[in-house]
Amino acid sequence: MTIEQLTPDKIINGWFSETSDMWPGIAVSIEIEKTLFSRKSIFQQIDLFETKHHGRMLVLDGIIQLTDFDEFAYQEMLAHIPMFAHPLPEKVLVVGGGDGGIIREVAKHDTVLSIDICEIDERVIQVSKEFLPGMSTGFNDPRVTVHIADGSEFVQHHPATYDVIIVDSSDPVGPGEILFEKIFYSYGKRALRDNGLLAVQAESFFLHPDKVEKIVKNMKDLFVHHGYAYSLIPTFTGGHVGICLGSDGYDPSRPSRAVSKQFQAGLRYYNPEIHKASFVLPRFAEKLIREA
Repeated sequence: MTIEQLTPDKIINGWFSETSDMWPGIAVSIEIEKTLFSRKSIFQQIDLFETKHHGRMLVLDGIIQLTDFDEFAYQEMLAHIPMFAHPLPEKVLVVGGGDGGIIREVAKHDTVLSIDICEIDERVIQVSKEFLPGMSTGFNDPRVTVHIADGSEFVQHHPATYDVIIVDSSDPVGPGEILFEKIFYSYGKRALRDNGLLAVQAESFFLHPDKVEKIVKNMKDLFVHHGYAYSLIPTFTGGHVGICLGSDGYDPSRPSRAVSKQFQAGLRYYNPEIHKASFVLPRFAEKLIREA
């Protein structure tokens, strides 16, 4: 069977359109140059495209996960907000994130001694290493250990282990669904060392207010300090994505460490000012978070 025969039926006249019941009536369309990879793993459909104007694009089960054009906005904010909120993050766990982008960013912190990544779908890592070298470079860091496992089960077996846990999940369907449940957040809390931080991908306050409300409520129930930030990502439906954080020791909305000039020079989105500003929400979203 050829790659063309495996290409999703969402490509029409050379345009890929992301449509989903999770955001009815709206779509993001991106012009495709060619299909580089299209296969179904045991967990999900994996597609990798060369686009006309946005570089390479990874799609899982028909949902855009990243493009070369704006992936840095997602990776930097989801990684560096919790990492800089902690004064000395030494042991870090990334759940999901098989493209390697989050571990690439975490590895920039010289305080880090070890990085575990727990990805349920090994095929995502393989595809990233083959087609997304700018993302998968993180796997080359000697501090990184890869675990092919269910993230929910993995955290249960590592109590009081990590300073920072970052959950880079897909949307709450399929293999990523459990990562949005309160029971998983409670497992994550137990896997943290004293004063550790948990950060999770937290959907869109425009498109998924009910899901955002649930995520925030779970964090409030479990942690002394909590907060909801967001990052702008043009190729995500809705144009942004949320980040929800919890800690019993540190306020996630404020950096605990300075960003050196050398470190800052290697970033394209994150800085200390946008760290703090990303927690300032539109009035309707602020009300949603406050009343959750």
